Amino acid sequence: MKIHIQNGRVIDPMNARDEVTDLFIAAGKIVGIGQPPADFHANRTLDASGLIVCPGLIDLSVRLREPGYEYKATLESEMLAAAAGGITSLACPPDTDPPLDEPGLVEMLKFRAKNLPGPRVYPLGALTQKLEGKQITEMAELTEAGCRAFTQADAPMTDTNVLLRAMEYAATFGFSLWLRPQDVSLAHGGVAHDGAVASRLGLPGIPALAETVALATILQLARETGARIHLMRLSTRDGIAMVRAAKAQGLAVSCDVAATHVHLSENDLVGFDSNLHLCPPLRSLRDRDAIREALRDGSIDALCSDHTPVDEDEKQVPFGESAPGASGVELLLPLTLKWAREMGVPLMRALDLISWKPAQILGVVGGNLSLGSCADICIFDEHADWVVTSKSLYSQSDNTPFLNHPMQGRVRYTVIDGHLDFESAR
Repeated sequence: MKIHIQNGRVIDPMNARDEVTDLFIAAGKIVGIGQPPADFHANRTLDASGLIVCPGLIDLSVRLREPGYEYKATLESEMLAAAAGGITSLACPPDTDPPLDEPGLVEMLKFRAKNLPGPRVYPLGALTQKLEGKQITEMAELTEAGCRAFTQADAPMTDTNVLLRAMEYAATFGFSLWLRPQDVSLAHGGVAHDGAVASRLGLPGIPALAETVALATILQLARETGARIHLMRLSTRDGIAMVRAAKAQGLAVSCDVAATHVHLSENDLVGFDSNLHLCPPLRSLRDRDAIREALRDGSIDALCSDHTPVDEDEKQVPFGESAPGASGVELLLPLTLKWAREMGVPLMRALDLISWKPAQILGVVGGNLSLGSCADICIFDEHADWVVTSKSLYSQSDNTPFLNHPMQGRVRYTVIDGHLDFESAR
């Protein structure tokens, strides 16, 4: 299919491009910028006047809930939701049922996803068998099956010796480990940030130490082994400071935060809304502000949605008994734009956090609009106002803290591998 995208404001962080121009797409590639190649005849012309044309978004944490949790969401519904959010590539954590700890399971997921419209799906392999934290998986075989990195997701890793051996193995073969730092003993039984708000509400707390103690162990092991580590969904000021120092020392570490944690804090828990039960928990205002500043100064490398569809029955219970997680794949873009407006961050730098930088972390094609690159493109209206409701979301689940909240910025078109996979009808 040949597509002509005309009169859009093209923003490409990798190439520092920000100009009103045209893009020309053929055979899944960008074949022209500004001027079409010879004998180009478009099958479809998209008028992007007044719209932003940027690289397709790349989300580092999207739970598709298959296999095993189809009652929470289906592959079809979440792939559509991702495309509606402008996402053209995503990383899928391995905490499915069964976990992605065998090549056959990974190949099955990739086959299912490839035969559906929507983003490119990059599975993350289980770091240990059945995510039990006891025995590392066959990382080489899982890599051959298509895994881009290895993680425990939110499953605990209680044996430091297993983690050390995993890092040594990963360093030897150049694999990347994605780890969420949380000491299971310190976090045990907690559902909220251990602070004044949790005490007042009578909720068991998870101290900031649960993150920093685990992070200290991870960073020390990374120093010893030379393993490449990506730290998932940091949530504390002190944790960010530790990562900033580790980077200054030359460690091969990167990190991300969830978009929810950029805007919300423990103070938002006063209504006991179970949609605010997240993992990691919403922290203090001081931590939230540290996240916002670290995104601006580059200490945090990327933003993700941490999309976690949860069954309605698992949220319609008291806060402490509810399942953690929030649906967010369609909110990654507007929440990023909101942060940028509030912090005075240029649009190009904001889009870099959800396109080119996550592409580098994941090690995949995309995240740029270079001539000859794959045609993965997001076209959005940065000024479009809308309200988050169950009807305005394509995801099967509407468990989001932003339900009934106004948003600004909405995707109009999503082009994936040169095909128009999403066109807004709302």
